[in-house]
This record gives sequence, C-alpha cells and structure tokens, in this order.
Amino acid sequence: MGDEVTRELPTMPVGGVGGATQISDEVVEKIAVAAAKSVPGVAELGGDIARFFNAVLDRVGLDQVGDARRGCSAHVTDGSAVVNLVLVIDAGHPVPQVTGEVRAAVASAIEAYGLHAAEINIRVDDVAIGTS
Repeated sequence: MGDEVTRELPTMPVGGVGGATQISDEVVEKIAVAAAKSVPGVAELGGDIARFFNAVLDRVGLDQVGDARRGCSAHVTDGSAVVNLVLVIDAGHPVPQVTGEVRAAVASAIEAYGLHAAEINIRVDDVAIGTS
C-alpha cells in the first residue's frame, strides 16, 4: 500500500463535451486597462488625441463610451497575449517604478484568465501635473 503511485487523470468538461475556448483581444484589453488603472501613479490611459475625444464625450454626457479599452491594444495568439499600453503618469512618480508595477499587475490579471502574458509594451505619453 505504501508503494502506490498517485496519478492525475485528465478531466473531462461537464457533460463530456469538448471544444475550444477563445478569449478575444477586446476582453484582454479590458482586463489590462482595469489592472493598469489600479496601479498608484497611473493618472490616465490613452494618448493626447484619445484623451481629447474622451473629454468631448464627457461634456456631452457620454463619459463611459470607449473608456473600457482606451489606451490599450492587445493581440491574442495561441494562448499568449501581447499588450500595448499608453499611459499618463502622475507627476512625482518614478516612471520605471510605475511601469514595472503596471507590467506586473497586467501580467497577473491576464494570467488569472488562463493566458500567458508574452509582452506588455508601455509608452508613457504624458505626465499629469497637480492631480496627485
């Protein structure tokens, strides 16, 4: 009895039905944006033009349009994601520290959904003065 070997058996999906699961680029973008926004020192996401159009949408009462993926693009291939982020950093926060924390947060969030974070590219587009 002491010499028994334990072996994991492959599990079958509920009902014994197989199939493929795909996670869209847009879902990864939303996950990445939420993770990036949670990092202290990240003021906003998106480049100058995206932020301009978002300000216009805010003024006309459409403040949630486009916010979920603004400042982010992603591409998912074979279970790996490449994410590109455009950030505005709060003044006084060290760029290497903030971008390192953003990479860690985004990678962790993506991997929690069963994907591999192959690359997380970050462009710091601006610094927010007086928002901290």
